[in-house]
Amino acid sequence: MSIKIPLAGVIGSPIAHSRSPDLHGFWLKRYGIQGHYIHLDVAQNDLRDVLKAMPKMGFVGANVTIPHKESVLAIADIVTDRAALIGAANTLIFRPDGKLHADNTDGYGFVENLRSNAKWNPKAGPAAVFGAGGAARAVIASLLDVGVTEIRLSNRTSLRADVLKAEFGSKITVVEWVQAGTMLDGAMTVVNTTSLGMVGKPEFKVPLDALSPKAVVTDLVYTPLRTDFLEKAKQNGCQTVDGLGMLLHQAAPGFERWFGVRPEIDEETRQVLLSQ
Repeated sequence: MSIKIPLAGVIGSPIAHSRSPDLHGFWLKRYGIQGHYIHLDVAQNDLRDVLKAMPKMGFVGANVTIPHKESVLAIADIVTDRAALIGAANTLIFRPDGKLHADNTDGYGFVENLRSNAKWNPKAGPAAVFGAGGAARAVIASLLDVGVTEIRLSNRTSLRADVLKAEFGSKITVVEWVQAGTMLDGAMTVVNTTSLGMVGKPEFKVPLDALSPKAVVTDLVYTPLRTDFLEKAKQNGCQTVDGLGMLLHQAAPGFERWFGVRPEIDEETRQVLLSQ
């Protein structure tokens, strides 16, 4: 009897830049699993047809990224509560019964990154979140889930922040971008979800003078690994956590569901992505 080799991949457009195949390929080799994980450049108009065909080709699941994270929810047969709350999916499972299961592990990856790399108590005080895009939605949902009682939110376009407040409720306080530095006063968890400070993007210029040395500070940007935002926080005495760990931790649940092994995330795993 022939063994069916499980396939998975990352769907997006463009997608050649994604490091996910390096990561999953490393785990497949580490655990001696016969399987493959590949780049899948799929146009928006073809997404539904591709997803319907993939199980017949041996695919057990896939990750989804820009521009498909929202639109895939309308195609999936089953959408988890957290994917529905965030309004996007990043992990798909092709179930044996033929149904497409959509989940979002971004929030899980965010929380596990902080828990693994800092002495972090989410209930220690308010959280301050910069940005109101898709990543911010996952961060806010996960912070509320682990018991943060107040989230101060600021975005360059305040309308997007207002939308998140309307969706997530009274624990969200919106602060105008020109006053964003003020929301750091007493904040115990500080998160940059914007692209500011990323290679090729504008600098993160919000003043960090009000930052408490007791705060845990993280940046979802991981190119560069140590952003100016994190360096300034470190100089202030804060615990800092880079964004690479979130990428690693969000990938682990999908790998386990597709290939049957929960991958360990260690320094060797980090180096796989840092060496690319």
